Amino acid sequence: MNWFSKGALVIGAAVTAASGSAALAQAAQGNASSQPTPKGWNYEIKDGKRVPKGDRVTNADGSWREETRQGSCVTVKEKSAAGEYKESRRCD
Repeated sequence: MNWFSKGALVIGAAVTAASGSAALAQAAQGNASSQPTPKGWNYEIKDGKRVPKGDRVTNADGSWREETRQGSCVTVKEKSAAGEYKESRRCD
């Protein structure tokens, strides 16, 4: 390796370490659970875990149905126990 490659490697490692420590410092300052989840995301963060926004009902056989409202429209997502997925959308 020539001196330029070694210098670039050292600078890259320093930048990576600095950005990682800055992210940790920012996370330590504010509680992530107190911030609202961004509007376009399909889940919320509660107790550090992702929770789907829609009203999902899961049955004992593994099938589920979820309804998500966006304004006057409702999106219905369904998955059967056999693995068939169906999504429909209706606007009133």
